[in-house]
Amino acid sequence: MREFDYSLDYKSLNLREHPELYRVGRGEQGVLLVEPYKSEILPHWRFATPDVATESSDKIYQMFLEYLDQGDFVGADMARKFLQMGYTRARRYANHKGGKKYKGPVPDDKKGQSGSHGREELPRDDEDPIKAESARIFKQKWDLCRANDTYLEMKKAHHEKYKDVD
Repeated sequence: MREFDYSLDYKSLNLREHPELYRVGRGEQGVLLVEPYKSEILPHWRFATPDVATESSDKIYQMFLEYLDQGDFVGADMARKFLQMGYTRARRYANHKGGKKYKGPVPDDKKGQSGSHGREELPRDDEDPIKAESARIFKQKWDLCRANDTYLEMKKAHHEKYKDVD
């Protein structure tokens, strides 16, 4: 798998017009960078309560299906990433009241990547059942995306078509 390319000028780049530049990367990489999808999906992304998470995840999953119907793999993958991020952020808030997992500031080189980068993890609080339920709701939709045959076929085709593009 090719790494997500953080060197591109995402503020001025439209990945719907240039899907050849898109790399899936790992996990949620690029979820808050890739346009026009960030602007289309982010306004619907919420997880404060189970009701809000249900409405949000339903809408984003519907967008995922619409992107697939349009043959837009990048859009579908970005919707999948937002659902994944709904799960991971809600889980973080379920485990850490206030959502802060590590001591100290975020390193400048983190760029949205997973991992502690050597920072000390804060102790977990008692699990917040509301955020845990929100996480469960997002996880259900994220799992549906990852198991979707059309998505999996499009992911493979995207990789094959653009594996030699730099």
